[in-house]
Amino acid sequence: MGLINRGHLSDLRGVMRLAVEATVGVTELVEKMHHTIQLGHPPLGASRAENTTGLTGIVYRSIRGTTRLVGKGLDAGLAPVTDLLPEETSNDTRDAFVSAINGVFGDHLVQTDNPLAIEMSLRYEEQAAVTGKVLLLVHGLCLNDDHWTRDGHNHGEALATDLGYTPIYLRYNTGLSVADNGRDLADLLESALQDWPLPVSELAIVGHSMGGLVARSACHHGGLAGHDWLQHLQKLVSIGTPHHGAPLERGGNWLEYVMDFSPYAAPFTRISTKRSAGITDLRHGCITDTRQDFVPLPEEIECYAMAATLGKKRNKVGEKLIGDGLVPLDSALGQHKDSARTLLFPKDHQWVGFETGHLALLGDPGVYAQLNNWLE
Repeated sequence: MGLINRGHLSDLRGVMRLAVEATVGVTELVEKMHHTIQLGHPPLGASRAENTTGLTGIVYRSIRGTTRLVGKGLDAGLAPVTDLLPEETSNDTRDAFVSAINGVFGDHLVQTDNPLAIEMSLRYEEQAAVTGKVLLLVHGLCLNDDHWTRDGHNHGEALATDLGYTPIYLRYNTGLSVADNGRDLADLLESALQDWPLPVSELAIVGHSMGGLVARSACHHGGLAGHDWLQHLQKLVSIGTPHHGAPLERGGNWLEYVMDFSPYAAPFTRISTKRSAGITDLRHGCITDTRQDFVPLPEEIECYAMAATLGKKRNKVGEKLIGDGLVPLDSALGQHKDSARTLLFPKDHQWVGFETGHLALLGDPGVYAQLNNWLE
């Protein structure tokens, strides 16, 4: 086992802060349930539950206050030690854990200045040959750039070998809103391509799942800002991207709505409202600050869409409800019941895989063959 480094201590402080916040939150939830029971409230109707009063209220406030005090004391005690430890080293297991935490609570981590919050960055393999053909790969919700390698295959590395691209990988906090990540990515690309060691002849972007939304958002915000990098962007490929939303997030939103009908269940919606901004943006595939906005595909850029279904053949019911297990087929292909909101991917810019799940798209040979064909 290696020596304790700055990363270990930073993670400990981050997890500890979340534990303190969770304890305070659960105490608050229990107190409201306690008050609802005291009121003898009927099972249906608007909740009148507030914090308890008297001795009971003092006890609950004491628990919350003591928890916060202990948490601040421990955090303050650990902070000075951080600079005394050696630099952190990368660890795949740790990175996967932190990426998942960011997907669920990422916006909260940023708001509370939690050291677990991921800062957006571009990563690339040091041994990769630098060319004027740049390929950006953008991962999905709760994942990171390491997840592009699956079953020994990496789409970016393979395209570098076969087509001469230099792959760069985005790592970002997937719990932030898609619009915030898109805006930050647009700014990051503007500076990265200006500093590229060779003249850039071509830029292509491949986004998996949420990554496709972030890429479209970057194009939108880059256009508003008049960025130069868009002049190099030739092709944009989305793989399993919920352009018009994912039913699992909409299901979570409906559950929250239904639970509000009962004062006994309503306090538990506090847990569901902790879903990150990134997750709630997946409800309808939002890519701007105004969630009702419809943004068409960027002009003068070749746009492609890949979708998958778990079925062996086309089946309308299964495609709408299940798709690849997370994203319905129509959503991944940009199709909408309102034709005015349909994303106009040309027919020959669409691909559908069968008996393929959402994450399996990252290592699927058929996906790579089509990527190679489109980007060649």
